[in-house]
This record gives sequence, C-alpha cells and structure tokens, in this order.
Amino acid sequence: MQLEQIPSIEDAREAAVAIASFINKTPVHQWQGSKLAERIGQNTQVMLKLELFQRAGSFKTRGALLGILALDEVARARGVTAVSAGNHAIAVSYAAQALGVDAKVVMQSSANPARVAAAKAYGAEVIIGGDGPACFALAEKIVADEGRTFIHPFEGHNVTLGTATLGIEICEQAGPLDALIIPVGGGGLASGVALMAKQLMPDCKVYGVEPAGADSMSRSFAAGEPQRLEKVETIADSLGPPMALPYSFGLCRAHIDQLLTVTDDAIRSAMLLLFDEMKLAVEPAAAAGTAALLGPLRDELAGKRVGIIICGTNIDRKTHAALMRDDEA
Repeated sequence: MQLEQIPSIEDAREAAVAIASFINKTPVHQWQGSKLAERIGQNTQVMLKLELFQRAGSFKTRGALLGILALDEVARARGVTAVSAGNHAIAVSYAAQALGVDAKVVMQSSANPARVAAAKAYGAEVIIGGDGPACFALAEKIVADEGRTFIHPFEGHNVTLGTATLGIEICEQAGPLDALIIPVGGGGLASGVALMAKQLMPDCKVYGVEPAGADSMSRSFAAGEPQRLEKVETIADSLGPPMALPYSFGLCRAHIDQLLTVTDDAIRSAMLLLFDEMKLAVEPAAAAGTAALLGPLRDELAGKRVGIIICGTNIDRKTHAALMRDDEA
C-alpha cells in the first residue's frame, strides 16, 4: 500500500488481524451514574471506549505496531526512532520490543519522568532532546546517521490504519451511536476513527475536540490547510503537537462534522468526574471528550446515544493528584 492511500474497511480488518496478538481489544462500557446524570441529564446514554486499557497505555500502540510491521528485514535490522512527549515514545518502545526491533526514541525535556521510565522499561534507548522542534531535528539526524526508520506520531497511512482498527471496534461494540466524540491533537486518532465511523455508522455525527491552548486543527480547518502554532499551552500535552500535517488534516476535514475546543479547567473537571464516578485515572488528553460532553455539547447531545474515546492513561499518581487538587481549589 502507498502512504497516500486511504484505508478501507477491509484494510482495517486485515490490520486488526495483524496486530491482534500484540494489543488488547479494549472494552466499551456504558457510563451510568448519578453525578454524570446531574451534569447532562438522565436520558443521555454515554458509551466509553476504554482505550486507556491498551498495552503501553494508549491508542498509539496500534499505529506503532503497524509502522514496524511494514518494514522489511533490512529496515528492521537498522531499528526505529520516534519523537514524543510521552505516549508515542512508550508505544514505539513497546512495539519494537514486541517485534524484536531496536528502538532509540527522542523525548522532549518536558516529558514526565514516569513516561521516560516507561519507555526505558520496554528496552528503548531514550534521548532527551529539548523542545519539540529540537527533538524532530535530532530524530532526523538519527535517521541520517544510523539508517533507522522514523515512526511518525500522528501522520501517515499506518497511523490512520492503526486508529481505524479502533474505529471498527467501537462501532461494533457500542451499537448504533448518534454521536462520537474524539480527542484531537495531530489528528492521527481522529483520522482513522472518524473514517470508519462514517462508513459503518453513516448517521453518526462525529465531533473532534482540542484543548483551547493547542488548537492547530481548528486553525487549519479555518484556513483550509495545515497550520503551525507559535506556542502550545495546555495540560493535555498528548494533544499538543504544534502543527497539523496534510494526511491527517485531510481525513479529519473530510470526516469530522464539528470541531470544538475545551479549556484546561474543563479538562480537569472531567478528569475529576471520571475518577470519582468511573474510578478511571486518566491523563488530561483522555478527558477532553468528556469535557466537551459536559460543556459545549451538553445541550446539543441531550437524550442522544454518545460514544467517547478515552484515549490513554500514561500519567503518574503525583501529577494526577496535583491536577485534581487544582480542580478542587
């Protein structure tokens, strides 16, 4: 397959078979609770796709596995590299270990120490490379000097193919949905999930949600082409790449019905509700969809059957507790 191709349902089903032994088919759970009902009403049904239970702690494992599986023996022997503030580095480290490939990942200086430790625990060599642009430059040098393959965090066919496997799962597990809410960073998650949802549940309205301080996709939609941010300011660092890129942008624009943003305070509030009522300790990115339902989408989706992707949980207990205290203050 060429990178420019858009994955079909058949492609996604074949990919799901290819990675089945290396991932968890994460559950969908209907959220029923008095605290949720107080916030959104009694008649709205909420189905959570619990991808936080994925191996390596996030949805990114799917695309990382497919990226490495696509390599020939020569490329595998040379190893892989990646750039990440956390989740993608952990996913690539896990996938490389699972497939017997050497990994050297570049992580931002701002990366949580627990995420750095998680990547190292899967056997990867971790290099702390400064800010985002500096990390990408370092990864490019590693590719040039060592011949490693760069596994992109959110752009390209294999990324979308990986998240398409998640899209098929929620469509089959949740039953018919009126709406599906997907966190958006670089757009890799939304590109595949929305692509499958629009084919398997054509009447389902797809919403993308970004942090207000990392709205590169919203700006790209408005401009009609990928845009770059001068700065990123959000607690949801997993949703904070400084730019959108053509492949994921094109698929998101084609299949997302509405894109909206939520504040960090709204994300904290959603994290607290998920913890209090569902007993889920999620990272901020994974609470973005819930924040959208509790806030800007509450009235629009009242009485509807709504799916939300809970995308990951690579957060340490001290950071989680600190964010909860901030919300309660």
